Amino acid sequence: MTNPPATADALDRYEAVIGIEVHCQLRTASKMFCGCSTAYDGAAPNTHACPVCLGLPGALPVINRRAVELVLATGAAIGARTPDATRWDRKNYFYPDLPKGYQISQYDLPLAAGGSLTIDTSDGPFSIRITRAHLEEDTAKLVHAPGTGGERLSLVDFNRSGVPLMEIVTEPDVRTAEQARRYAEELQLLLRTIGVSDADMERGQLRVEANVSLRPRGTEAFGTRVEVKNMNSFRSVERAITFEIERQAGILEAGGELVQETRGWSDDRGETYRMRVKETSDDYRYFPEPDLPPLRVDPAWLDGIRAALPELPAARRARYREQLGLTPYDAGVLVADADATRLFEATLAAGADGGLDPKTVANWVTGEYLRIRNAAPSSTAPGADPIELAALIRLVVDGAISRANGKEVFEAHLATGERVEAIVGARGLRQISDADALAGIVDAVILANPAAAADVRAGKTQAIGFLVGAVMKQTRGQANAAVVQVALRARLGPGPTAPRAGEDG
Repeated sequence: MTNPPATADALDRYEAVIGIEVHCQLRTASKMFCGCSTAYDGAAPNTHACPVCLGLPGALPVINRRAVELVLATGAAIGARTPDATRWDRKNYFYPDLPKGYQISQYDLPLAAGGSLTIDTSDGPFSIRITRAHLEEDTAKLVHAPGTGGERLSLVDFNRSGVPLMEIVTEPDVRTAEQARRYAEELQLLLRTIGVSDADMERGQLRVEANVSLRPRGTEAFGTRVEVKNMNSFRSVERAITFEIERQAGILEAGGELVQETRGWSDDRGETYRMRVKETSDDYRYFPEPDLPPLRVDPAWLDGIRAALPELPAARRARYREQLGLTPYDAGVLVADADATRLFEATLAAGADGGLDPKTVANWVTGEYLRIRNAAPSSTAPGADPIELAALIRLVVDGAISRANGKEVFEAHLATGERVEAIVGARGLRQISDADALAGIVDAVILANPAAAADVRAGKTQAIGFLVGAVMKQTRGQANAAVVQVALRARLGPGPTAPRAGEDG
């Protein structure tokens, strides 16, 4: 049955209450409770499995220390508390991809509790409280395929079974689909920055689920909660939550009742669909895991993890804005891309003796480098030598080559790895800034374009650009445009104020 559409008035009458759950595959070499490798991408099904991750009788789990460290690092990064002792729990449910019939997880004593993450939205900064970050093991993977007789088969691949997962749960602080998307994006950036996970949504390493309910504006009681799954991109997160808010508002406005359920998101159809009636925590029958002792966190161990954290994204953006004078946009673009961050920092360091302007370096990295890199196939993505980029920027700033030629040189450097000076010399791109050397070409251009010259003398200043372009063409872009403009105005009349030396026309 088609849901009644939600009107704008209906959407105004209700407030969305949204909590986000993120499952993140941790960057470990082995699984959570056994020694099986986590490098199973592309492997044949069921080749990365053992009695422990298959849940065979008598097999006992052993805790992966590295996985614990990564969750503790995440807790430190979000300002969470870590108890002196935490324990493991059994979460019981019966799915065909869960070999033991239960999942070893954490419930009331997680490794990290509390904390928050601040995001930037179109309405300004917004802080979202984080309830907990805890460890658990992943399930196996169901593969649905046709059989030889045309029947549908569901096959189980246990390569993923037992892989370390971190679940991060927020308080129901989120109010809009945009906030949900920005939170997921910022969390992914944080996890990658601290080295916890590759957090690739397309490979299933970061899975975002949203609990969405509506309540009349001005009220405190929560509405009926609906969980939304299968959102495989940040765009899908925003679209799915927007749809679900509108769906629920339409039902409520028509006098209907909502059911607590789990719904999937269909990107193709642009709508959510029912998967199953939602379980509650009581249905999982949590109880302490008898095969694992409580885990005690040594304070010195935790202090060492905190001290090893790199500069976090929010702090780096603030430093770029406040100390380096970058715009919020430039700071955001640089920090959101690890390659751009590394190139920007290294280029600034390489050009420190020459006093390169951070804004100028940022423009080259966010503009030219990311444009060229993003256009290249992923297998041949170019890398830039920061020393060479610093040298190139200095040549452009000093007027030794034009910016247009600088872009040409940069592309050649990225394609070949050749040094900037060698490319400039081989292509004869060094800028001509000697007025005497340009005088003959300027005079020739004026004689060849009498109408444009007459327009300049008559005060039609736009004609000067045509003549500058003609000189640039004659010199294959090597003439200093500022010097050319000065020469033209000296011959044809004062015209408007010439740009400063070193600027392009």
